[in-house]
Amino acid sequence: MKIERLVVGPIETNCYLLHKEKHVLVIDPGEEAHKIIEHIGNDMVDGIVITHHHFDHVGALEELKEKYSVPVYDFYNLKEGIQTIGHFTFHVLYTPGHKEDLITLIFPHEKVMFVGDFIFKRSIGRTDLEGGNHLDMYSSLEKIKKYDDNYIIYPGHGENTTLGEEKKYNPYF
Repeated sequence: MKIERLVVGPIETNCYLLHKEKHVLVIDPGEEAHKIIEHIGNDMVDGIVITHHHFDHVGALEELKEKYSVPVYDFYNLKEGIQTIGHFTFHVLYTPGHKEDLITLIFPHEKVMFVGDFIFKRSIGRTDLEGGNHLDMYSSLEKIKKYDDNYIIYPGHGENTTLGEEKKYNPYF
């Protein structure tokens, strides 16, 4: 699986395109639909996944839904556990705290996690916004600590990190 990160919109949201065998899974189409469409190219879009419903993660959603006529997946229609969307199989983990509907997508074979605004390099998502909850964030951090240190974390903003780095240097862990 090839992971492509596109930084989109005024808040520089990370939109991820996962490529596998001419198929694409879109994660968090924050803005700039034209840019996302250009990078998808002629590949087939299997679906769109939203890690949480803050405006900066869904700005291009309607345009992409219209263009590709594919389902949108999120907290409301993905259960915790193993899920398959087209050519992509992953584990869904509910990780509220930044927002009540936040999910983390875990690809165990590739050792990668797409965490939305749950975890950032040496920080975590704010819990003082609508839908945020400090106690939920603490519980979500406890859940994620159980995974191997070598998982690469792909956050909703900023650069990648690893779970091991966060366990060591992130003061919230």
